[in-house]
Amino acid sequence: MKIIVCAKQVPDTTEVRLDPKTNTLIRDGVPSIINPDDKAAIEMALRIKDENPGTTVTVLSMGPPQAEDLLREALAMGADEAILLSDRAFGGADTWATSQTIAAGLKTIGDFDLILAGRQAIDGDTAQVGPQMAEHLGLPQVSYAEGLEVVDENTIRVKRQFEDRYHLIEIKTPCVITALAELAEPRYMTVSGVYDAYEKDVTVWSLDDVKDNVDVSNLGLKGSPTKVVKSEAKQGKGAGEVLRDLSPEEAAHAIISKLEEKYLI
Repeated sequence: MKIIVCAKQVPDTTEVRLDPKTNTLIRDGVPSIINPDDKAAIEMALRIKDENPGTTVTVLSMGPPQAEDLLREALAMGADEAILLSDRAFGGADTWATSQTIAAGLKTIGDFDLILAGRQAIDGDTAQVGPQMAEHLGLPQVSYAEGLEVVDENTIRVKRQFEDRYHLIEIKTPCVITALAELAEPRYMTVSGVYDAYEKDVTVWSLDDVKDNVDVSNLGLKGSPTKVVKSEAKQGKGAGEVLRDLSPEEAAHAIISKLEEKYLI
């Protein structure tokens, strides 16, 4: 089985700063990590590899040159290959353009049985790229996976989270599955794994390497239909007002009065 895992490098913080001119995240000076949902997907791919001899795991990412760090970490965990899609032409992409770029990379790889990705990235929280990517590839997909089992070489059983219950779905390969962080607890890198990771090459593909598999007008900022007019950092909430020693009737009256005061009712 050949598994491709799509992973993203994200800021290791929820305290982000925004560029007032471009409305994009300022990443300078902020440490980066593998997106948690994506890291769970990497771990699941490695577990499948451990249980099924002959399985290979390739990790694919799109980003600036420094995203090579996350790919080195994936190699240190046990991945076999790493590919970075990096070109200025890919910059400024929304989810549509990002999924187009990643799908082009997957088409360039060509041969795979299973594509795993995180449900969503913590810096965007859209959960759109995985499903969009599956649509571009014309593949069946299951999202919100919290459990995964290889039934045979052509079938995978997925436990899919769904509100207050879960679905058990069998899906034929090749397919796309997006993972929750709960899917698998990532393993630690070993010293020998880190050493081996820096002995391996990270393949870097530019636009020229994938352009035959995508409409280039759908890439980057120019190919992004989403236009951000303005972005603002999340503001902290006020201290609020605490009302004490009220009877149930008095508390209800106080709440109603406050809601009326703010024209909420």
